[in-house]
Amino acid sequence: MLRHGWKCVKDALGVTALRSSSLSHLPRQQFCGVLFTIAGMPGNSFGQLFRVTTAGESHGPSYVGIVDGVPAGVALCEADLQPDLDRRRPGQSSLTTQRKEPDTARILSGVFEGRTTGTAIAILIENRDQRTRDYTDIKDKYRPGHADFTFDAKYGFRDYRGGGRSSARETAVRVAAGAIAKKILRDRHGIGIIGYVKQIGHVVAEVPNPPGVTLEQVESNPVRCPDAARVDDMVALIEQVRREQDSIGGVGEVVATNVPAGWGEPVFDKLKADLGKAMLSLPAVLGVEYGAGFAVAGLRGTQNNDEFFLADGMVRTRTNRHGGMLGGISSGMPLIVRCAVKPTSSLSQLQQTITRGGESATIATKGRHDPCLLPRFVPMAEAMMALVLADHMLRQAAIQP
Repeated sequence: MLRHGWKCVKDALGVTALRSSSLSHLPRQQFCGVLFTIAGMPGNSFGQLFRVTTAGESHGPSYVGIVDGVPAGVALCEADLQPDLDRRRPGQSSLTTQRKEPDTARILSGVFEGRTTGTAIAILIENRDQRTRDYTDIKDKYRPGHADFTFDAKYGFRDYRGGGRSSARETAVRVAAGAIAKKILRDRHGIGIIGYVKQIGHVVAEVPNPPGVTLEQVESNPVRCPDAARVDDMVALIEQVRREQDSIGGVGEVVATNVPAGWGEPVFDKLKADLGKAMLSLPAVLGVEYGAGFAVAGLRGTQNNDEFFLADGMVRTRTNRHGGMLGGISSGMPLIVRCAVKPTSSLSQLQQTITRGGESATIATKGRHDPCLLPRFVPMAEAMMALVLADHMLRQAAIQP
């Protein structure tokens, strides 16, 4: 009975018992005294009612996204996806990676005669400019700051070409899906989502009115910073670290306006919790805060509370230290989220590491990499906020009479 029960568990989990010494190099987990290895990679989907699934690798033939939950009758074509993809694509300025990818999206299903059918939307984005040879020398070395070691620790096998599944190129299909979510949110509720660069290294932008930032301001310069007085310093810093074969981190901020009060769940699926997961699921994000964020640690309650008042029959707050969310539910005030983005890990500068066999080695990563991720991070953050809001829009509609 025990043996039969364990077989059922193995079948259900998709695991293989490790009984052969020839498999001893694979990562092992213990369950009921039996060692096994996971046979697949779950966690490729995001959202509940508005759900996105992605597949593809950095140096594979293409990326694919499946978007479920898009209502029928939404006017949609490939041209609706392209503006945000162009903002995310590589090679768009001298400050980004020079990999040349058009990132042209093809809609394969779910749209008929210019309108969504209510069925799954499939999106294809081809890879056109892979240079796998750039990674041949480091296929057995762990790049500092990358997921090379952790992929080996989990699966015992990895795609070394640009990071494979862990590459930030995966976000291309997220951005395409986010463009669909943005369109629905805008058309149905007048919701606007805008992201921008708040900080690069020590250079911090002054943005006194985040909800008032416009797309024209953001797109007026290559760093996507709405504070024109800080742009030249940011550009100079990025160019400096590039010359030094180094990289630099920063902070991206994303704002949603006209979000109705009442979206979000009060316990585990708080709007802030889903936004936190969404942003942390993006490559290179090490921290997320909303509203006043970590600054609240130095405040008293009388300094932090946002007082309510009535404006044109709508409940509002005089300040917005709560970042548009109270108790995990939207308050009707603008949602303001910030992400700390680390410096690019791939460096042409020589670093110390070890091989898969545990031997000491040095490594210098070839290839084309961003000296600063922030300019291209902006549309990624916008997309993830849109996906979360579209999901909670549908969830809120499901409970309303």
